Amino acid sequence: MLIAAPLFLHYPIDGLPLILTTDASNIAIGGVLQQEVEGTLRNLYYHSQIITPAERKYSTIEKEALAIYKCFECMRSLILGRSIIIMTDHCPLCCIMQKTIKNNRVNRITLLLQEYNIEKVIRIRGCYNCLPDYLSRYPLEQEDELFNIEYGLASKDSFSIPPLTSQDKVSDIPLTTDTAKSHIVATMTLRPRKKQPKLLDDSTGALHSHDDFATSDLTSKSNVSASSKIPAHFSTNYFDITHLKTEQDKDPFIQRIISNLHCKSYRLSFLQEDNILYKLVSIDRYSERKRKVIYLPSSMITSLLRAAHDDPINGGHFSLARTYHKLKNHFWWPKVQNTIYKYIQSCRLCKQYNISRYKKYGHLHPISPPAGPFELIGIDFCGPLARTPRENQYVMILTDYFTRHVTAVALPNCTAETTAQSLFNDFFCKYGVPSVILSDRGTHFHNRLMENIQKLIGYNHIYSTAYHPQTNGVVERFNATFIPQIAKLQNAQANNWDEYLQAVVFAYNSGIHKVTQFSPYQLLFGRSPRLPIHAPSAHYTFTKPHDYFEQLKRTLHIFHETSRENILQQQQLAKVRYDRNRLNLHLKTGDKVLTRLHNSRGKLDPKFSSIPKTVVYVNHPLYAVQDEQTHELMQFLIGDLRPILLD
Repeated sequence: MLIAAPLFLHYPIDGLPLILTTDASNIAIGGVLQQEVEGTLRNLYYHSQIITPAERKYSTIEKEALAIYKCFECMRSLILGRSIIIMTDHCPLCCIMQKTIKNNRVNRITLLLQEYNIEKVIRIRGCYNCLPDYLSRYPLEQEDELFNIEYGLASKDSFSIPPLTSQDKVSDIPLTTDTAKSHIVATMTLRPRKKQPKLLDDSTGALHSHDDFATSDLTSKSNVSASSKIPAHFSTNYFDITHLKTEQDKDPFIQRIISNLHCKSYRLSFLQEDNILYKLVSIDRYSERKRKVIYLPSSMITSLLRAAHDDPINGGHFSLARTYHKLKNHFWWPKVQNTIYKYIQSCRLCKQYNISRYKKYGHLHPISPPAGPFELIGIDFCGPLARTPRENQYVMILTDYFTRHVTAVALPNCTAETTAQSLFNDFFCKYGVPSVILSDRGTHFHNRLMENIQKLIGYNHIYSTAYHPQTNGVVERFNATFIPQIAKLQNAQANNWDEYLQAVVFAYNSGIHKVTQFSPYQLLFGRSPRLPIHAPSAHYTFTKPHDYFEQLKRTLHIFHETSRENILQQQQLAKVRYDRNRLNLHLKTGDKVLTRLHNSRGKLDPKFSSIPKTVVYVNHPLYAVQDEQTHELMQFLIGDLRPILLD
């Protein structure tokens, strides 16, 4: 048979382009290398690979690009030096060979593919991408019996195939297991035996494997489906109401109430029926009618709360109000709401996954305005942007916290060497060395080279808290301002933004700032800038240099004092708006907290860590916490911490 039929895989033919079709899923990637010969597609290579846990966190475009790169890497010996056409069902990847993508990982993959002769990237519909889609969703395993059987087909020796005549019909065959198996030419196993579910036969109660039910569609439809199997630990309900009387007899508080039921004050609040103590509670706050509810002994409170809150059917980990309203009409014990509140506060899963509908903890602490210009500057990078013909892709921005004067430099990269050189040439040599530089904790700022420059030149470099860009909010606000401006001015190719960068920055520096009520240019030079729209002067008055210098000093002094008052006034208004309806939680040393996970992307991912950490240092709103297992010390703001109550 195999001599007459064509082979499954072919060798490539020179002179004809190769076609690589790829696809990616959340668990694996797949690809097929084909070649069209005389109108027929020939398969040359199949590739399927499970992606790592780190790669599963990639975005969709990154996974699709990774599938292309992995296929190229695996098929390198076949495709190197040949023309290749890439086919993918992800449309954004169709232009990766013509222009850059706003994704660093995809751009790096594009650079790695430059050694191959890629003619074009074509987008195909998902319904025509079936084979790579299957390869990206079916993980190949070493234990799979499909690869232990020759050609993927089971042996036919175990079945006796009776001869069929032309009058025989398949519908005439009796629907029994033996006759069904006797007409099977071959069987194919697509699931590893170790993962085949054990199905329960309703008639005998015996367990059968998947092979016993190969002809289940022909014999019976009453077998339990594997997808309907309930997990072993589905329910956490261990509350048993039948133990109520026994536990009430053991509770000393309940026995004390029973012994005092002859008193009138107790009879108005409690009732005993069938040796069970009940609590009489009002139906609502405005009604005099009362109903009886079970007085729950203290030994059964925990099991009831676990069933009413943790159990998927009874509770589902819902809030205090839902849990309380489910219990209040049936059970009662002293301080019932407070007990439920403490139990929910100690629920680790609720702390991890619940989304807070309130504002983050912590009030605003504005940075006080410095004494004068260039005492405190903020520095940050904006990018990557579209690469320009000058090879620029990033913008280094420096903002003075007093005058709000901005210095922006277009750079090809954001490495430590480029940052240090640009900081020295474009700022220190023009405006002098500042007293303090504030930046984030990026590797371009937090490195050994910058530390050595700091010691050599003599300034103090401080860093913002991790995952809290609001610390350097003055610079971050300008980033959001100038990006739309240069986007409006760039050309159709969107790659000449650096030609307008300095003009946009000058327009910003020459405009009135909302906070200071002066333009940064005025606060720095003591006068308003002369713009092209201004009329030229008809005359010029020569004054004594000494008079101009004294006048400049007085003007700058007035400008700076007024600007400082305006900054403090605006900061106070911003603080009032920010602190409105916001809790200012304070923690103590030794408190247990969960820390926010900033890298969670999926909707079902936890929002906070699963392992509690201990507060070891308090400098509100900044807290140092220590991991109980690794003893690693980390700093977090109060808004990124969630206190928990341990059981």
